[in-house]
This record gives sequence, C-alpha cells and structure tokens, in this order.
Amino acid sequence: MLMKNLIKIVHTGKNTLGWDEETYRGVLLRETGKQSAKECTAAELARVVRYMRRQGFTSLPKQGRKPRVAAGRQGMLSKIEALLASAGRPWGYLDGMIARMLGGKKPVEWLDDAQVCRLMQMLIMDAKRHGRL
Repeated sequence: MLMKNLIKIVHTGKNTLGWDEETYRGVLLRETGKQSAKECTAAELARVVRYMRRQGFTSLPKQGRKPRVAAGRQGMLSKIEALLASAGRPWGYLDGMIARMLGGKKPVEWLDDAQVCRLMQMLIMDAKRHGRL
C-alpha cells in the first residue's frame, strides 16, 4: 500500500476507536518507536494498522458508499437514500438494480435524470410491495 493510504487508515482507525491524541501517540511509540505517522515506514504503519484491527477497528469498504452526483440530482438521491435505509439495504444494492435496468454495470454517478428517476420509482414500488409505504 502507498504511504498516504496507510496514514489515512491509521488516522481513520484512531478516530473510529475514539483515541485521544495521548493514546494515539502512545500506541505509535509502543508499536514503532516513533512519535508521528509521517516518520514511520510502510511496514511500521502496517504494524499499527494490525494492532488497531486487534482492538476492533474495521475499515468500511469503498463499495457501497453514497454516490457523488450533481446538485440537481441531490433531491432524488436523498429520496433513494431514505428508501434504501427504510428497506435496510446498502448502497451496493443499487448496482444490481442498475444492472437489471440497463443490462450492464454503470455507476449511479453516470446515470441521467430519467434513469435516476426510474431507479427511484423502482425503489418506491418495492417499498409499496413490502408495506413500507
């Protein structure tokens, strides 16, 4: 992994685990012998990440994150987010819906307004079918 990515993972782990600055510096010092993540090598940072995982840190996969769309589509995307949340489904669920709708993989960011609207309508129909609306 690249150094920047490892440093990001370490800082994300620090925040996720709720460590204060003193605890974080103590762990760095104990695991690597250094005070700062920037001073560490890739192997030392990997050791810190392994320690954080033993403490309960799990990083979220990139797949399944909320898509970044144009400002004009934010309203529809918020509705889609609410429908997914009420159904207890992750963002990755949309990938399967898009594949069925278009016959191939395509990120939500690349859909036009009509396709996003159709996707939202499919989720509304699903919610009605299962009694959530």
